[in-house]
Amino acid sequence: MAVARNWRQLHQADGPHLARREDIPALNRVFSDAFTDRYRRDGMVGVRVPFLNPAIWRYALEDAGAGAMLWRGERGEVAAFNVAHRSGVEGWMGPLAVRPESQGAGIGKAVVRAGIEWLRRGGATVLGLETMPRTMDNIGFYSSLGLVPGRLTLTLTLDAAPTDRAAPLLGRLPLRVRDDVVAECRAVVDAQMPGYDFTREILLTDHLAVGDTVLLHRGSAIVGYALCHTAPLVEGRVREELRVLKLVLSDEADLDAMLQLLADYARRTGVRRVALRVQGGYVRAYERLIACGARVRWTDLRMTVSGAAEPTARGGIVWSNWEV
Repeated sequence: MAVARNWRQLHQADGPHLARREDIPALNRVFSDAFTDRYRRDGMVGVRVPFLNPAIWRYALEDAGAGAMLWRGERGEVAAFNVAHRSGVEGWMGPLAVRPESQGAGIGKAVVRAGIEWLRRGGATVLGLETMPRTMDNIGFYSSLGLVPGRLTLTLTLDAAPTDRAAPLLGRLPLRVRDDVVAECRAVVDAQMPGYDFTREILLTDHLAVGDTVLLHRGSAIVGYALCHTAPLVEGRVREELRVLKLVLSDEADLDAMLQLLADYARRTGVRRVALRVQGGYVRAYERLIACGARVRWTDLRMTVSGAAEPTARGGIVWSNWEV
């Protein structure tokens, strides 16, 4: 005799489980289906969100470590995931998604809460994520879980352009000095945002060969750096832009010098532009980018857990991308 079950029972999910490299194809399907459905509900019916580059998924999962979590449905399929990242005291979640047919049963709330709890256990005091500012459903959903809206993050692009000399890159340094250079980079960000640490991201980018770290010197001292990815974000696409994931400067006045290095690095890697994600608190830096010819391409809304908002840098710049 068949037993009737309601739709909520049909869509229960088991987890969290550790997301592994072999889960990438399933994660990609959930990611594409969930965000395509989100765009459709926002009125953009013809948009189909493509799969992410597996190399970028690998970076995201290894960067998150135990924070890469997934939930499985009753047939063992991936029903939801949340990739939570911690860089010292900074914690953020992304990407995260629930497949469309599993939504509405409370799985989304469990996914977000699990990410927040994992980040808190690890010592993160900044806790947040980014969402599309036009999507009121998402903003309301995250607000119901204790997140509050902050400033916009603006994605700007700057054309690639050559300079007289190649940008100094961590990946081109002799192995014997790299540890010392990475330690200098850690000290530069800690001086601006105490407790922040992008060391793991720097080393992982180098290890997976998905990009490099541009170094800015004053004399022999490192006064800034930009962690960049050259690997395409989308599966099957050619490289089109240099994506800056982290940008740190001891002095905001050094922004022009860093932009020149990034534009040159983009040119030498064969891409057309540099993409920078500028947090809304850095108004003067934003104005300087616009004056340099940068174009605004996209906006995201930064949301943080109430009482766990991010600070701003102490006279310099710290831009931290909360997407992969």
